[in-house]
Amino acid sequence: MVDSLLRVDLGEVPYDEGLRLMDGWVTERREGRAPDRLFLLTHPPVITYGKHTPVSDLPVDPGFPVVPVDRGGHATYHGPGQLVGYLVMNLRDGGPADVVRWLETSLIAALAELGFETIRRDTPKGSASLVGVWTPSHAKVASIGMRIRGGVTSHGFALNIDPDLSVFDRFTACRLDGVEMTSLRRLAGTAPDESSVRDVIAKHLGAV
Repeated sequence: MVDSLLRVDLGEVPYDEGLRLMDGWVTERREGRAPDRLFLLTHPPVITYGKHTPVSDLPVDPGFPVVPVDRGGHATYHGPGQLVGYLVMNLRDGGPADVVRWLETSLIAALAELGFETIRRDTPKGSASLVGVWTPSHAKVASIGMRIRGGVTSHGFALNIDPDLSVFDRFTACRLDGVEMTSLRRLAGTAPDESSVRDVIAKHLGAV
């Protein structure tokens, strides 16, 4: 666990504005003008994709923006009912050596406290990445895509609390053909309180 993350709660932030803000957050951290921070927010509907994502994975005219981004991972959806967490941390100042594994295990621990059994999966050699958080039956509930530049992280995770899951049927999510995306609402039969989810996740990430 990281003990020095500062928690910053935001509301709904348009994705292009979020990218602009994140560039500033990274610069502040790199220059030592801000501590390690966890930003919790939501986005209006948008599909984002990494630079290695094939065009065939993307939807045709989904009715909302499809945006290329400089992060790990492939195509994913952000929208209402989903909690997005952006981590801006200087790993050279003693952050976790494997930040993606740390993030996976922290989210799994947080979801366990909320009553959800989830797992991480190892990626077979030559296969599309299985980074993220999964149910034991291999439905994906949280996606992770990060960038590390100059020792400072950006981007982070997206946890499906109660989004419109039908959007995921319109493109190939995470380069995984046929992957089942799920949500906390679908798993529990009712959507948990988002503020409670934020609090538990922040706690397990060491953010105050």
